[in-house]
Amino acid sequence: MADKTIEGFIAAQDDWRGDAARQIDAIVREAAPQAVGSIKWAQPVYEQGGPFAFLKINKAHLTFGFWRGTELTDPNGILEGKGDRMKHVKLRSMADIDRDQLAAWIKEAVHLNEVEGNPTSRG
Repeated sequence: MADKTIEGFIAAQDDWRGDAARQIDAIVREAAPQAVGSIKWAQPVYEQGGPFAFLKINKAHLTFGFWRGTELTDPNGILEGKGDRMKHVKLRSMADIDRDQLAAWIKEAVHLNEVEGNPTSRG
């Protein structure tokens, strides 16, 4: 991929996944206006006090995940993942995008980074 920006990453998707990624990017930027987004590990990563969210495009779905996913409020058990820290949600269509829920998780993830520090710093 020649363009190493989130915009370029999204523009390279020519189906519903590009539209969904554009909408998710807009939700992140609205919910966390001070966050910095960049391409890391070949995917969009959003950071504020350390990374808090990532977006991965797969053949049949998008994965929107959180570094502190196991700490997020998820009473309906929507978040997936078996790791000790990260969790994600799989979006298989535009209809799967719950703007309010994603915004709430984004705000909570940023708050957790502010309170607990960079999630990539173990120790």
